[in-house]
Amino acid sequence: MRKLIVSEFVTLDGVMQAPGGKDEDTDGGFQYGGWTIPYWHDDIGTRFEALLKDVDTLLLGRRTYVIHGEAFEPDPANDPFAGAKKYVVSKTLKKPVWRDTTIIRDNVVESIRQLKAQPGKHIFTDGSSQLVHTLIANDLVDELRLLVYPITLGIGKRVLPDGVHAKFALQSATPYPTGVVGLDYVRQHA
Repeated sequence: MRKLIVSEFVTLDGVMQAPGGKDEDTDGGFQYGGWTIPYWHDDIGTRFEALLKDVDTLLLGRRTYVIHGEAFEPDPANDPFAGAKKYVVSKTLKKPVWRDTTIIRDNVVESIRQLKAQPGKHIFTDGSSQLVHTLIANDLVDELRLLVYPITLGIGKRVLPDGVHAKFALQSATPYPTGVVGLDYVRQHA
């Protein structure tokens, strides 16, 4: 069975909302978009490149999918991010904005279980807060890779859903010169 890996930028207080840009996601009056930018280090990019070598499928929520699609669609097909098979969970997306995309509209949990059972490399999810909550609540996440930033925001969408009990074991911890810490966890099943 394929691994489903969730990778997120997260603040010390668990916020994942709009890490890359000021107007990326202003839901709930969120005003702190782009909070990762002052802490970027090239080693963080190297971390993603290494992870994506073992990924051939992206699984995203609609908003994250559209943001990524607009940014990466022009990239060459041999680019590991742009060239991956894409699945987007959405009831509202009319047509794909990114090549090689399948829209999952119904039976989300069962569709993802079937996707994990197919042959292939790992499945990668980032952003996609609502989808990530569903994945964690339904025991579909095999690895959780967090880049924890040394900042608190006090408000915003959270990586981990309320009311879900799940156990993860720390696989590795990697500090970066800007104060970011990469924490890689593996899901522990009962």
